[in-house]
Amino acid sequence: MSDMNSLPLCGIVSEQQNVQDLFNGVDKNYASFHRSRSATGYNAHSHVSDNPRNIPVLFDITKPPVPNDVNNARSAPYRPHSNDHRGNPHYPVPDGERYSRKVFVGGLPPDIDEDEIVLSFRRFGPLAVDWPHKQEMKSRFPPKGYAFLLYQEESSVHRMIEACIEEDEKLYFCVSSPTVKGKPVQIRPWKLSDADLVLDASMTLDPRKTVFIGGVPRPLKAIELAMMMDKLYGGVCYAGIDTDPELKYPKGAGRVSFSNLHSYIAAINTRFVQLQLGEIDKRVEVKPYVIDDQMCDECGGEQCGGKFASFFCANVACLQYYCESCWGTIHCYPGREFHKPLVKEGGDRPKTRSRWC
Repeated sequence: MSDMNSLPLCGIVSEQQNVQDLFNGVDKNYASFHRSRSATGYNAHSHVSDNPRNIPVLFDITKPPVPNDVNNARSAPYRPHSNDHRGNPHYPVPDGERYSRKVFVGGLPPDIDEDEIVLSFRRFGPLAVDWPHKQEMKSRFPPKGYAFLLYQEESSVHRMIEACIEEDEKLYFCVSSPTVKGKPVQIRPWKLSDADLVLDASMTLDPRKTVFIGGVPRPLKAIELAMMMDKLYGGVCYAGIDTDPELKYPKGAGRVSFSNLHSYIAAINTRFVQLQLGEIDKRVEVKPYVIDDQMCDECGGEQCGGKFASFFCANVACLQYYCESCWGTIHCYPGREFHKPLVKEGGDRPKTRSRWC
């Protein structure tokens, strides 16, 4: 997490900079909108010219204008079976959007098996079929009526989308099984642009005012997460959906950064919150986002040989990083002996350690 560690502290946003103005898509104060993420963190200061997606000035966040290079590409003939773009992530796609190669398909017939799913969708390109705990189940039938299509090429996803039927802003495609013919199933592709939302490109995001959110519903977009968290706590300046590095598909977790300490403390004190939006109604866990390359705030590394801090204390009386030595010293004082340290647990998820004293 070296990128986040190098970020300076976040400035306080004026209360007049209401996040709802951005969601309505009419506030020109956010005309410099820009999304940017790296594999290890995120940065609100990249220039638009550095952005490979070349995201233009924002006026309607739900339907951003198409970049010029994509418009130019549309005038050229599209050859989906050409091999000259294999493995090229910058290959211009037909509608200007970038998608994950992993696609959710739901509402499958109960008697459809893996081979029949492949047969239904392989017309768009080579693919594999997966579902949760598939290897452990050793079954060829998706147990809950849904599965994931894993395409080799992103262009296959675009061809599938073009073949779908759209109804009520949802995509459907007809499949057949031994007992069901032509059943519409829901196709839910994931747009890469839905993974991040930076509300003000002039701000530096502060990891010490950032929360980790576990159990995020996979259909949830960054803008929707930002709206719900801002409604609950206010002061949201960034929202991101964590995606896996290979397929760029949501992992079921996210991060939200706040512009002020009050909103951050309110969020971590809640611990669990119910996210409700449309068909989404899910209880998620909110924890401080723990950085793995911070020095001890108490000794600056003097007591631990210059090593990074091992623990973070999320209690509002602390909100600091500590090495093992300083944790034991500080948390033996009355009132602090029951504080619990947080450490990193597999990627971005923080976990609670047993009490120290």
